[in-house]
Amino acid sequence: MISLNFLKIEQGTAARVVPPTGFTARLTLITAAAMAFLAVFALALSLATNRLAHRWADALARTATVRISAPEDQMQTQVDAVLKVLGETPGISEYKALDDTQMLALLKPWFGADLPVDTLPLPRLVEITENGQGIDVEGLRLRLQAEAPGAVLDDHTRWRRPLVQAAGRLRMLGLVSLVLIGGAMAGMITLAAQAALAANGQVIRTLRLVGARDQFIASAFVRRFTARGLAGAMIGTLLGMAAVALLPDASPAGAFLTGLGFSGAGWLWPLLIPVLAALVAFGATQFAAMRMLKGIR
Repeated sequence: MISLNFLKIEQGTAARVVPPTGFTARLTLITAAAMAFLAVFALALSLATNRLAHRWADALARTATVRISAPEDQMQTQVDAVLKVLGETPGISEYKALDDTQMLALLKPWFGADLPVDTLPLPRLVEITENGQGIDVEGLRLRLQAEAPGAVLDDHTRWRRPLVQAAGRLRMLGLVSLVLIGGAMAGMITLAAQAALAANGQVIRTLRLVGARDQFIASAFVRRFTARGLAGAMIGTLLGMAAVALLPDASPAGAFLTGLGFSGAGWLWPLLIPVLAALVAFGATQFAAMRMLKGIR
């Protein structure tokens, strides 16, 4: 008789065990939405930082600079020697010596437009653009030392290395942020599930009297809270993607901040956030339900 009664209520009881409205419902929805919104921005920050660092590193990797320091009467001779060496070096697609106007343009942001370039003992710079083959840096450096003792090759290695390191650290920071966001959401959903279980202690005892097993009771909470977590995360994700889409477009003047966003297939990455949020809600509720049911007798 008990089994028959249990079968009759089994279909509809699961939906009634967890109240569809109230504090726990609002808490779960709001928490999932807020965490998903923050996760979208953490993901956008990580991807934008990665793109920017790679763009800078790639740009520096294709260029190099030869700095020539010599007495004024020897400067042009050494510049000519450097240009001759560069013209005979494989892997270089373009090279040019900067004139006074170009030197002034480089120094203007730091010293202003009135800098007397012609009266200062500034070194001459030769810009090098590599092709896909690349150059033998050590070989070119040794040959420049032999042909033009005042010439120093800078392949921008010291500029690229910090960028690569910064990109790796910021990507790690983004991953840590996503993990922390997931942990915070799991904690809040666990608290909400525990509150719902505690509030329905009498219902749970009644279900046990008619033959309901703890796994069935827990599954009712798991289904409801997983659905709430998924719904809230979808809302938060859509709001986050809309907010990111409203940010200014990437531009050279805006640099990093205007490049914060997704591009191309990158817009698909935030769609994983609701799925992950549902998995977090499922695991957190399952853990909380089984733990609380053991304490309700």
